[in-house]
Amino acid sequence: MADEMNEKLRKSLPYFSGILIAFIIALYIRTMPEAGVFISSDFVRFGGNDPWYHLRNVENILHNFPHMLWFDAYTQYPYGTEQIFAPLFDMTLATIIWILGFGSPSQDLINTVCVYYPAFLGAFVVIPTYFAAKWVFGDRKIGLMAAILIAIAPGQFLSRSMMGFNDHHISETLLSTITAMFLIMGLKTARENPFSFEDIKNNDLASLKKTLPYFVLTGLALSAYMTAWTGGVFFAFIIGVYVAIQHIIDHLKGRSTDYLAIGGMIIFAIAFVAVLITPQLGGYGKSLPIKGLLAGFFAFPILTGISLSFKRKDLKSYYYPAFILLLSIIGTLMAKLLLPSVYSLIVRVSSFFLTSGGALTIAEASPLLSVGGQFSLAPFWGNFTTLGYISLIAIIYLGYEAFKKNNTPERTFLLIWTFMIIWAMLQQNRFAYYYSVNAAILSAFVGIKILELAGWKDLFDDIKLKDKFDIKSFKIWHVLSVLVIILVFMYPSYNMSMQQSQYTGGPNGYWIESTMWLNSNTPDPGLDYYESYEAPAKGEIYPYPDTAYGVMSWWDYGHWIEVIGHRIPNANPFQQGVGGRRNSIEEENKPGASTFFTAQSEEEATAVLEAVHPDPEKAGARYIVSDVEMATGKFYAMTAWTLDTADYYIPVQTDQGVQTVPGPRYFNSMESRLHIFDARGLEQYRMVHESPAGNSAETGYKNVYNALFEGNIPLENTGYVKIFEYVEGAQIVGEAPEGEDVTISVTILTNIGRTFVYSQSTVSDGTYSFTVPYSSLGPIEGETQFDTMPVGPYKISYGTVQEEVDVSERDVLDGNVIEV
Repeated sequence: MADEMNEKLRKSLPYFSGILIAFIIALYIRTMPEAGVFISSDFVRFGGNDPWYHLRNVENILHNFPHMLWFDAYTQYPYGTEQIFAPLFDMTLATIIWILGFGSPSQDLINTVCVYYPAFLGAFVVIPTYFAAKWVFGDRKIGLMAAILIAIAPGQFLSRSMMGFNDHHISETLLSTITAMFLIMGLKTARENPFSFEDIKNNDLASLKKTLPYFVLTGLALSAYMTAWTGGVFFAFIIGVYVAIQHIIDHLKGRSTDYLAIGGMIIFAIAFVAVLITPQLGGYGKSLPIKGLLAGFFAFPILTGISLSFKRKDLKSYYYPAFILLLSIIGTLMAKLLLPSVYSLIVRVSSFFLTSGGALTIAEASPLLSVGGQFSLAPFWGNFTTLGYISLIAIIYLGYEAFKKNNTPERTFLLIWTFMIIWAMLQQNRFAYYYSVNAAILSAFVGIKILELAGWKDLFDDIKLKDKFDIKSFKIWHVLSVLVIILVFMYPSYNMSMQQSQYTGGPNGYWIESTMWLNSNTPDPGLDYYESYEAPAKGEIYPYPDTAYGVMSWWDYGHWIEVIGHRIPNANPFQQGVGGRRNSIEEENKPGASTFFTAQSEEEATAVLEAVHPDPEKAGARYIVSDVEMATGKFYAMTAWTLDTADYYIPVQTDQGVQTVPGPRYFNSMESRLHIFDARGLEQYRMVHESPAGNSAETGYKNVYNALFEGNIPLENTGYVKIFEYVEGAQIVGEAPEGEDVTISVTILTNIGRTFVYSQSTVSDGTYSFTVPYSSLGPIEGETQFDTMPVGPYKISYGTVQEEVDVSERDVLDGNVIEV
């Protein structure tokens, strides 16, 4: 017995070592950009957008342990928002930190664990990938190659598991792969140890007991997946589709389908209980997964019952799929007529990942094979390199094999799992990080086939037989096949991964500087950042203190403003507060970020800003934050959310031919008035801070303006990020001869040493009036500590007359009248 165990360990050691090496390689690749994450002793840069909100959740849980942040008043001012994320990812991470910190973790510990957590999760995907591949093909060599291929996989799978990208995405991949792994083993064990409802009725549970643990583990893994991602019904849907198709296959082959019904019911029952006891699931809510799991729980035995009934009546086998199809069509039509909620469920599931309108500008929600709205295979290569195409070869081969042979249930599941991921991925490219696992498993299958065709299996069998290696047995085909594996299967992925791992996402230095400035130089909103907020009653808004205010920016930057700046954004990366339209240009253009920044006048923009808040006495935001990307490349996204994209850019004949350039509608937009023109001439908006300048398309836009509209704005890159404040504005009034052109102006010196002239002009009717936003006397305690301001008093001139007037900060904030 001991010798047998030693022999097993000896045979397993190379594979265990291979998995360990693959894990280490995966972890190494993901932790390479350490310097880009720990950028200083007191600041850690997390990647992307959502990882910052996960940090927000983790910090809040640890300050109120073990309570989740179910409502957050610190975003989407003036409404706040219910928790968007499903809880398991953040609760697990916070619990780990809480234990490591003995109940009182430091901020350094919080940051460090959050930084490395996704890298470890990404590396752990190696393990279920190995077992899934091994069990589905019954070959440890395929499992080991799959583990190596997923360890070096590039694209979104890598980017979403890099250190610092502590988002739930990589946990989706890990938990869905674990779910698939256990389901594959459950199907394999059930095939080798058949059981039926009759066995259960007769208390003959010997075969079921061998399979039951795997179905239970599948249910637990699915439960974890569904409570870690609000869209977790997706993998339950994959399992449901598989069970339905496998029912049809088994019925046509004359096999029992009892194992599918029993296994499916166990899996869905466990997941149903997990979803039911979870207080909230965020985003999509609990309704869809609860209905979906219940539907599957009852549908599986019904499918088996129909199969048994058809067999008893000795009906032709092909009647079964025809009847199921007819039943599905009739059921859908009846649901539409009699049960709208059920029909709504069907529609929601079938269109789960479809996006339109402004949502198409969300990078991860756009179709995979699309760049700028045009078909392109570049994203396919960027995510999978050669493995994408090799996996397609495997799909064709396995599909043919399944059609011609008596395919195993676990291989059928692999195909359906793969097809469903491809379906989702083609609609939203984010699911590329799922397909990396499928691509690794399928490509490993092809890779081992190549090695076997080259004679490696025979070579090893010969070595075992002779108990020694004979160099004469080694052929050129052995060398060539290994080169193919290295150069075709591995090197392209490894090379791209090594390039990709040099960089981290997240806020650049300009945004870090600007959000930290917001934190230190603007009034406290009057809310405790770490508070456990109570959600308002239904139909009411959160009771913010009078000191609270919003910060208007494009939705991409909302989490940075909240988590780094500790200020309350109006819009955030949950696409809340964006405003605009969703389905038709005929809809109301709702107030929000898109309508504010595309507004065609200051008056229109201010009306939007004030309409954001339901209280007519309050404005939706006090500060506006813009960056050069919003003023150039991202501006189109703002227009897309309003469904009104025409005429912002116009064709112009140039020496290089017809080119599309920004036109009058663009330059009239509020975003252009703020960022390109520095809010010159605006009455209630003033620049209070700008980051250092960065290289961008800004000078190109200014050059177009000067050429088309005879402008004379300096062709220079200004602050990459600019912060503006919306104020009442001081009213300066005076007398001047009727018909005189009256001008008020002042030179503004920004915090980076740049100057520009702020001015307004009017024609006197005997009196004149100007509303101005800048204080010439500097900031006051308790208000904005601006470092961009006039270098002296305002100058008012008409005819030969020139007068000077100082304006205090109180005059600007309270809208006081100053008589000249």
